[in-house]
Amino acid sequence: MTAEPHQSAGVQARRPGFVAQAVRIAIKDLTIEWRSREILATSAFLAVVIVLIFSFAFVVGGTPPTPPVTAGILWVAIIVSGSVGLGRTFDRERDGEAIRALLLSPVPRGAIYAGKLCATIVLMLGVESLITVLGGLFFSAAVGAQAGRIALLLGLGTLGFAAVGCVFSAALLRSKSRDVLLSTLLYPIIVPVLIAGARGTAHLLDPTPDLDAAIFWTQFLATVDVIFLVVGFWAFEPVIAGE
Repeated sequence: MTAEPHQSAGVQARRPGFVAQAVRIAIKDLTIEWRSREILATSAFLAVVIVLIFSFAFVVGGTPPTPPVTAGILWVAIIVSGSVGLGRTFDRERDGEAIRALLLSPVPRGAIYAGKLCATIVLMLGVESLITVLGGLFFSAAVGAQAGRIALLLGLGTLGFAAVGCVFSAALLRSKSRDVLLSTLLYPIIVPVLIAGARGTAHLLDPTPDLDAAIFWTQFLATVDVIFLVVGFWAFEPVIAGE
């Protein structure tokens, strides 16, 4: 008669923690993507096309654009290509109603959100590394001189962008026009991320970098990320519960 409570306690003790569950979800998504490379290929192709178009438009007579223009081009390419990946964040769960199985599993909603968020960030950072290298080549930008600070800005910007995007991607899971609606809803909210990232990157790409201004925009971006993450964890559960 006393075996069942002990067995139940043992099962609960062996249940993975929040971080372990989030990591498993992220690894699952990244493994599937590594096999298909569908999101990576699409996002990277779109990013390359955007950079090429702007390079033909702004590089006239061999004169590269100014640092603010270069930074703006890089961040526009990042945001637009990132939207493609966000649009597919929950596509695999939608197929075959796998989202039902995920929601019925004993995994906290917050862990699902964290896992999706981590996988999205990893994929976006892979594409962003390509965009940054291309930007340095086509626009003669001194990316290598401030590589660490630029990487920090890109990481913080990606975190804020993905934190909001994963919530909207889950909310639009059943929508037939989710790709259009995602961009329409997402872009106005991530304006602070785009402004802070572009301004901070512009200060770093300047021939005489303004590190104080770059640090200010980095701190501003970190503050926005904290707000977006808190709101994202709070909003994800009621949003996904409707599925």
